[in-house]
Amino acid sequence: MFGVSVVELWPFLFDVLAACMVTIKTGLLPVCFQVGISSSLRTSLTCEQQLSTSTSPDRMVSLHPLLDNGITPGSDSFPGGTLKCLCPSSPVEITLTTNIAHNHACGCSKCWKPAGALFSIVGVVPRDELTVTANGDKLAIVDESAVIQRYACKECGTHLYGRIEKEHPFYGLDFVHAELSEEEGWQEPQFAAFVSSVIEQGFDPAKIGEVRARFRELGLETYDSLSPPLMDAIAAWTGRKNGKLPAAA
Repeated sequence: MFGVSVVELWPFLFDVLAACMVTIKTGLLPVCFQVGISSSLRTSLTCEQQLSTSTSPDRMVSLHPLLDNGITPGSDSFPGGTLKCLCPSSPVEITLTTNIAHNHACGCSKCWKPAGALFSIVGVVPRDELTVTANGDKLAIVDESAVIQRYACKECGTHLYGRIEKEHPFYGLDFVHAELSEEEGWQEPQFAAFVSSVIEQGFDPAKIGEVRARFRELGLETYDSLSPPLMDAIAAWTGRKNGKLPAAA
């Protein structure tokens, strides 16, 4: 009608919806990521403050320390490693016996972010490839009613892993932040998800175009939900559950 395709309009429509959510203060998130977090573990910085305090003079948008200076490729043969919380002594440690998958930048309000970051970086591993190997007594679930039960250090607030215990398309996968590892070789970020969600958290809607442009500079596709393969996985799981698709072999 106006010479613009529906596909081209989707980011704009999601941005408008996110801005409306801020206006009416609903705090809504896409349903498949309705996960909880206690206010005591949230960063005290608003999205706008996060941007202004971490933006370098030669860059308009600062996304995350792992992204701001370009993306370092991972290794397909990387066997896994250890992730530690940020406590200076007796840190919580988890060991992953495989590399992560679907690693991505996430703009939702629930994923753990380092101080000053606008986005988190989060990937998944099969739950049987993850073991708590040190100081697990310091872990506590942030919100036991949430779909993703995020285990965080009670002292420093760092999220070590998120686990799903109920029927869900992603049951069996744990959510982790590979940046908590000193090893190199983890899968690099593949895409950006829930980009519009940063607006719900106070980010200026007028500047969201800068965020998308910066992701494009980095070679990352931006989505206001999840990537197509993950959305397809959710749809396939739902189709099998409601009998529209044959059961998985």
